[in-house]
Amino acid sequence: MIKIEDYPLSRVPQDKRVSFLSVAIVHMGMLTALDQFMLGAVLGNSMSLTDAFTAILIGSVIFGVVTYGLGLAGMREGISGSLLARWCGFGRLGSVMIGVVVAVSLLGWFGIQNAIFAKSLDFALGHKLGFGWAAALSGSFLTILVAFGFKALRIAARIAVPMFILLVAYISFHVLSGHNLPEIMQLAPHGEPLSISAGITIVVGGAIVASLMTPDLTRYSKNKKHVLGVTIATIVAGEFIINGLAILIAKTLGTADVVTIMAQAAGGAGLLVVVFSTLRVNDLNLYSSSLGIVNAVEGLTGKKLKYISTTLVIGVLGTTLSVLGILDRFVDFLTVLGVVFPPIIGIMLVDYFILRSHRHILDKTRAAGKLPDDSQTPVIGWAAIIASIVGSVVGLVTEWGIPTINSLLAASLIYWLFKVAVNRNQKPVETEAA
Repeated sequence: MIKIEDYPLSRVPQDKRVSFLSVAIVHMGMLTALDQFMLGAVLGNSMSLTDAFTAILIGSVIFGVVTYGLGLAGMREGISGSLLARWCGFGRLGSVMIGVVVAVSLLGWFGIQNAIFAKSLDFALGHKLGFGWAAALSGSFLTILVAFGFKALRIAARIAVPMFILLVAYISFHVLSGHNLPEIMQLAPHGEPLSISAGITIVVGGAIVASLMTPDLTRYSKNKKHVLGVTIATIVAGEFIINGLAILIAKTLGTADVVTIMAQAAGGAGLLVVVFSTLRVNDLNLYSSSLGIVNAVEGLTGKKLKYISTTLVIGVLGTTLSVLGILDRFVDFLTVLGVVFPPIIGIMLVDYFILRSHRHILDKTRAAGKLPDDSQTPVIGWAAIIASIVGSVVGLVTEWGIPTINSLLAASLIYWLFKVAVNRNQKPVETEAA
């Protein structure tokens, strides 16, 4: 059984590796959730059917390539993504900063998921409570549950995934059975139009955090075929099945509002499953975000924050985001994720597979079943950090091409050129010294 919290600062031994199915089920769970259904609903309501599936196809290819690359490195080294970053350009402190970025993004996801919970609650109560109060109550309720580790939340999380998948299957049959594909293709988008390039970017943005977390799971994989299979299975389940069905349903019903879709197609039972799904996702979002902040502060300052107080603070912040209307900025949020994370991943892949800056150290210590010591680990990789920031800015401000590809290529190229230039300048000095 996979436990992400196991082997936090060491390699996963070969005798602890698990089957393909064990890793695949956990990895698929990242993209077979409510957030992917929300993304598909946005695409279906804002794009033509052909454009929406084109965005999914291209976005899935980008996600698949970078996910397989990181997953392969995680499998080979047997270490998590945050540890891998230490020897892939970012250094010890740089990897801590990546953890902060991930934690902040999960805080945003908490706000969005809590807003869905609140809308469902307010809808079920006939709008008597009001969205603001509903968001405050649901956010406070979930924060307290996560902070104090109530087992009931874990039980709800375990049954949420199969319930959600069954609900999507039921709604798909109920809504789509009276329509054929040519008829759906002729339906015009009802929402604010999205270009294909924007659609690709939000598809990547909706999945890219899972890509960065892939080594956390594939370090338990036995070989590269398993990693490839895990990547493909997740793309098929999350992008093409969950996203694809959401596109068709949203286009047929003429709305991207998940609460409206569930209420129209499945009534109170649908809203109940939405609530369980947000519990399942936000349990992980809040837990991982709090843990990331605690680890980051300890890594940067040496001070150890208390988990409960940190969770309460982050929960309040996430709840505030819900009340302030982060759900209305869902597309903008995904766009930011789609240009901020690809540069980080691109730099890690360039360093690990092309520059191979620390591969000899990793190979040597892997043979001994250990990790490089502090003397073999760079403190901070300024080149990687600066390149990732520049790449993100390029993706945000350029109006040509596809933003997520622009940010990925810009950061990777800048980092590669800088490291090549530095290495060339160092060689003559080393020769003279010799």
